[in-house]
Amino acid sequence: MDLKIFQMLEFINSRLNNIEKNITRMDEKLDFSITLQRNHLVRIKNGEEIDDNMILMGRPYNDINPQKAWGIYNNPNIDFFVIDVSQKAFQGTRLKDAIQIPLEELHIRFVEIPSKTVPVMIISENGLRSIQACEVLVKKGFFNINNISGGYEFWPGNEKAEAKKDENPSADV
Repeated sequence: MDLKIFQMLEFINSRLNNIEKNITRMDEKLDFSITLQRNHLVRIKNGEEIDDNMILMGRPYNDINPQKAWGIYNNPNIDFFVIDVSQKAFQGTRLKDAIQIPLEELHIRFVEIPSKTVPVMIISENGLRSIQACEVLVKKGFFNINNISGGYEFWPGNEKAEAKKDENPSADV
């Protein structure tokens, strides 16, 4: 009889521990969602454009096309940082003002980013590594993150990008 009671208490204790873990997980998700919504509101308040998917899908970073990023990059009135997360061995033309942090080192070197509040544009060879970098930085508490879709491959001024544009002038890259 005592064994059954002990087993029942162990079962109840195990269920309570699982419930506590689920509540903790829900709290973390709720905190993240509230922080994300506040970030969206701040962007809207500051007149920044945000992608519809950021709001509708709850995505914590913005995808911007290279032409829009080019406009921001060349506008002296906009405050921002550019981070290049391309591989060290990348041989293409790089942005001279970008902070060079390979994706593999970002989880450690993110402290080199001077501010969590100033917009950050992230670029890589073809835009894939920059997506991963956006996700890393969001986990580190950055919410004003912008992925440059297509990366250097479609960056205006890049010979490859210009050749593709000339081949298909109606394409919106």
